[in-house]
Amino acid sequence: MKEIVVEVEGLVKRYPPDIRAVDGISFSIRGGQVFSLLGPNGAGKTTTVEILEDLRTPTSGKIRVMGIDTTKEYSSIRKRVGTLPQNFEPFDMLKPTEAVEYWARLFDMQTTRKEIGELLDRVGLSERKNLMSKKLSGGEKRKLGIAMSLINEPELLFLDEPTTGLDPKARRDLWKLIEEIRGRGTTVFLTTHYLDEAEKLSDDVAIMHKGKIIARGSPSGLITQYGKTTVVVLEGVGLEGLNEVTRRGIEATESNGDVMVPVRNPTEMRTVFAKLSALELKVKDMYTRRQTLEDVFLGLVGTKMDEGVLQE
Repeated sequence: MKEIVVEVEGLVKRYPPDIRAVDGISFSIRGGQVFSLLGPNGAGKTTTVEILEDLRTPTSGKIRVMGIDTTKEYSSIRKRVGTLPQNFEPFDMLKPTEAVEYWARLFDMQTTRKEIGELLDRVGLSERKNLMSKKLSGGEKRKLGIAMSLINEPELLFLDEPTTGLDPKARRDLWKLIEEIRGRGTTVFLTTHYLDEAEKLSDDVAIMHKGKIIARGSPSGLITQYGKTTVVVLEGVGLEGLNEVTRRGIEATESNGDVMVPVRNPTEMRTVFAKLSALELKVKDMYTRRQTLEDVFLGLVGTKMDEGVLQE
């Protein structure tokens, strides 16, 4: 079993007058994993990450990263950690090769053109390395940010919303890159608003709500523990459809215009279908599927995961 890379015990962050952004959370992360911290806006997620990155000071609690108390000695591990912030923007007037070289110098590292080329090839930018960064696509800019965060070969990599705003192909390209990074033994601390992303990439997940961690486990473990096995999907009925369904006493949630009705066992399926068939709803399609991490999240938090800048 791999050693623990991150240890958090009783972490609290208060803001005046008496706001508990982080309310006594504890968790640990083992090396070589992708760990995802999930939560709606205002859950305390970003505050937690920024404390771990030494960007904010905790009110109380213990934090150790790679065995070091980061509140006292973060400088001793800075070169062992990489970070891609949510709002990363590359230097527009630098080429990717120049941006990576500049970043290396900030770490007092001497890099050769060959090493920089190999790193850019690793993230899929070898054919774009001599363009001005302002000409890169959104996905390519995120890849450049990851390349810069990998220049010091970090043991721990923080990726904050790495695929927000990207098209589906660019997102999946970055998923492959994150899997490759994990495959080399790097521990990845991921925050994301995409639940399918967390389900696909994560070994370990913590769901945070109102400053507390309310669920923890592998994606499949959380689905088994909190899921209801099967969901009936009413496609395209929106909030109006949700209101109509719940008025008839049927448990349901809404996400992206679709209404999901959980079914706990096969016997219940016939009853649910009979009730839904009696409703006068304009349904684009109706089908069943297994529950996902998003369904678990909706059930636990009671809100949908919104995309966009976190309000924490």
